[in-house]
Amino acid sequence: MEEYSLPTRIYSGEDSLTKLEDIKNSRIMLVCDAFLPNSDTLKKIKGHIDSSNKCETFADVVPDPPLDKIMVGVQKFMEFMPTIMIGIGGGSALDTGKGIRFFGEKMAKYKIEKYIAIPTTSGTGSEVTQHAVISDPKNHKKIPLMEDYLRPDCALLDPRLVMTAPKSVTAYSGMDVLTHALESLVAKDANVFTDALAEKVVDVITNNLVECYRHGDNLDARKIVHEASNIAGVAFSNAGLGICHSIAHQVGANFHVPHGLANTMLLPYVIEYNSSNCADALHKYAIAAKKAGIATPSISDRLAVKRLIAKIREMNRQMNCPMSLQAFGVDPKEAVTLTDTIVENAKKDGTFPGNPVTPSDEDLAKVYQAIIR
Repeated sequence: MEEYSLPTRIYSGEDSLTKLEDIKNSRIMLVCDAFLPNSDTLKKIKGHIDSSNKCETFADVVPDPPLDKIMVGVQKFMEFMPTIMIGIGGGSALDTGKGIRFFGEKMAKYKIEKYIAIPTTSGTGSEVTQHAVISDPKNHKKIPLMEDYLRPDCALLDPRLVMTAPKSVTAYSGMDVLTHALESLVAKDANVFTDALAEKVVDVITNNLVECYRHGDNLDARKIVHEASNIAGVAFSNAGLGICHSIAHQVGANFHVPHGLANTMLLPYVIEYNSSNCADALHKYAIAAKKAGIATPSISDRLAVKRLIAKIREMNRQMNCPMSLQAFGVDPKEAVTLTDTIVENAKKDGTFPGNPVTPSDEDLAKVYQAIIR
């Protein structure tokens, strides 16, 4: 039996923040990126919150949210006992909010009424997923939390909030969206619903992301990429992911490579591996490439996939993405030394089982080592 669900209510557009005006007489805990307090963005968002509500803000958010930071937020949660939580920011802020909710509700034995997500980057899709990735810096690991109730109840997609994102954030987060689409497309739990979403995301990202990178003030391009990020989140939260993410999580934990950048370094090699070892994956990648206009309908599946891989590399060059760990600044010798650790932890990652092919340790090592130099 296949299952497909979309429990998050989604509002998209320049007026989406007005939905906050419906909240009255509540205790609201805002969890936001560290740079947002006193910013125009947060002032704009709080301007839609009625004065009958009591608000507390937790902004001690850092990339790859570590467990100790989460627990500081949990302490504030237990002191304030919010009825509503609002996560505002990139994936780290939204995941921090989910982590605080996860541990806070367990420790306080108390349930919040609603979690609202307001993404300010077009990347993780965290505003519609049941996932949150927490870091364990002491052991150089990333720990995915996966609970259905962690899906936000409501997502507000205001494209104006992403227009001031730095170019590197636009590039890395956007390529994370493409990775979500291409991994969910071939994942073991994929179905016709998730395929439709994933194929559309491939089309949108390959045809609009570079424009967002070059012209961040293009509202139409920003809106469609922001929506694509959202529906990619819906796709992978239902279909699953694969070894691109399972390896990328280890690369991020060990070398502090931004998550989206780690994914886009690995993506061409993962596509090549999956398409060479799974006929169904080869065909599905080819269909997506053809529908996006990357390849003509008449060419073979194998050639279409080659065109898809070439397109990903071209986009990386156009957006100045480092295409190897060495180019990012990682010592190649150190990266090689950690191969066994990366492989072992990648196999334990929650995204690993979704891959259409179960790779051997040697296969995983080859994919990882392909991005070292």
